[in-house]
Amino acid sequence: MATEEAVMATGESYDVIVVGSGGGGLVGAYVAASRGLRTLVIEKTDRVGGTTAYSGAGLWYPGSAPMKRAGVEDDAENARTYLRSVVDDDTREHLQDAYLDAGPKLIDELEQNPWFQSFVHGPVPDYFASNPGSSPGGRTIFPPEVAVADLGEHAALVRDSIPTERWGVAPGPVLDGGRALIGRALMAFLETGKGSLRVNTRLESLVLEAGRVVGVTASAEGGEQLTFRAERGVLLAAGGFERDAELRQKHHPVPLDGSWSNGTPGNTGDALRAGVAVGADTDLLDEAWYVPGLVHPDGLPVFHTGTRGGIWVNGAGERFVNETRPYDQAGHELVRLHVTTGVSHIPCHWVFDQRHLDRDSFGGSPDEPVRPEWLRSGALKKADSLAALAGLIGVPYEQLTKTVEEFNGYAHTGVDERFHRGETPWDQMYQHIVGFPAGPVMNYPAPASPDWPNPLLLPLDTPPYYAATIVLSDIGTKGGLRTDEHARVLRPDGGPIAGLYAAGNTAAAMSGRTYPGAGTPIGSSLAFSYRAVLDLVGTGSVV
Repeated sequence: MATEEAVMATGESYDVIVVGSGGGGLVGAYVAASRGLRTLVIEKTDRVGGTTAYSGAGLWYPGSAPMKRAGVEDDAENARTYLRSVVDDDTREHLQDAYLDAGPKLIDELEQNPWFQSFVHGPVPDYFASNPGSSPGGRTIFPPEVAVADLGEHAALVRDSIPTERWGVAPGPVLDGGRALIGRALMAFLETGKGSLRVNTRLESLVLEAGRVVGVTASAEGGEQLTFRAERGVLLAAGGFERDAELRQKHHPVPLDGSWSNGTPGNTGDALRAGVAVGADTDLLDEAWYVPGLVHPDGLPVFHTGTRGGIWVNGAGERFVNETRPYDQAGHELVRLHVTTGVSHIPCHWVFDQRHLDRDSFGGSPDEPVRPEWLRSGALKKADSLAALAGLIGVPYEQLTKTVEEFNGYAHTGVDERFHRGETPWDQMYQHIVGFPAGPVMNYPAPASPDWPNPLLLPLDTPPYYAATIVLSDIGTKGGLRTDEHARVLRPDGGPIAGLYAAGNTAAAMSGRTYPGAGTPIGSSLAFSYRAVLDLVGTGSVV
């Protein structure tokens, strides 16, 4: 922990310091700088955007202006009823209320700046269809695209997408999804004239003065030690610890090393450790925004949002889940079953046949349904019979055959009697689109199948047969520093640490162990960064 004297002697001084440049960090920095506060953003890596840049940038904001413009009726109390029911934790109700209040107000403010333009509603159903207040049309909004050319030289600062980072896919002339949100927020922040950005600058510690956080120490590229003073406060919005093997193995029920995560590589828990070092309490450290990950030819997974065809089987050759279930629920089911049943579910196997491939493709196009590297690398296995496929993936042939026969019976009736695939609004969305919202595997819309009553239940009876590997991935950890409704970081006794705020995956999630709807993680990051700035400003504006 640095001393006040070190900051006073050698450090630059700002009103606000934001650690991290994901959606919450940059939007919070913009909100502060737009109020006249001298604001510094420090980013550990050489690019801004964090995990937000990998995402579709959905924001779950019930009652927001984009929903009203789209003609979507949504009552705030109805959304509150849904959130209460899903989270089912009265210790988080004050956080839920703060979130529901902040989201629409933040969007109203952002849309006054030409860089943010107008967000749009996307019809993504809420994830818990049977809970009271659930919306089949969804409450998720998205930022508009922005041309790379509009960002000028600053475009090079925006983190690339996963396909570009990992496989060298050309990024194209426009930024969309999370990269669009980041590009817009970056430009809005810098154009305030009050914003400064330092990349390749890693948080080392927080500086305390008489129990108040008054600055940070950081290390620059090459090892230079830096100190910065924060007159108003420090906002930690630096992501979670999903890429830190030590923390994961200490806290998580499945001790992964982080290499399967779809969080940005810089998310190794620096802000969490710094907060704990000054006395912060923590919560939900055993949790993550778990998702199924489809292993690609490079040996690493990509967040898999849902499955239109085929089945997933565990190490015993048994089907165990609705494969189109909302991804966080499917990911948590992988964890639960792997830990409690004695049967391997991590990895599991996605089994499908030629009928499925002909309809939906597999990471290719109608002319080339499977790109050669999938089969060449072994990421996708192919066999002329189920018996041969069972041998390739190491599951009992008799049980795999029984599982497929049962599933084929459901395909003929159109009713999945075991796991109810195709019955919820979320599932039914997959009858019409494929691969939403991030990283499509089957990447073009495919028609429904008129010969079968449920287009999400096609029989597995047309050789050759295929199997891909599904592992446990995540889009970040969701446990972190405990905060209040103003995003103030709390001590174990419940009192706030003066001058210290946290948002996004640096903070324990408002939604607890659940994922209510598309855009909850990024929506929370932006909303609580906004709340943090309003609190440290006090009056809400600076002249």
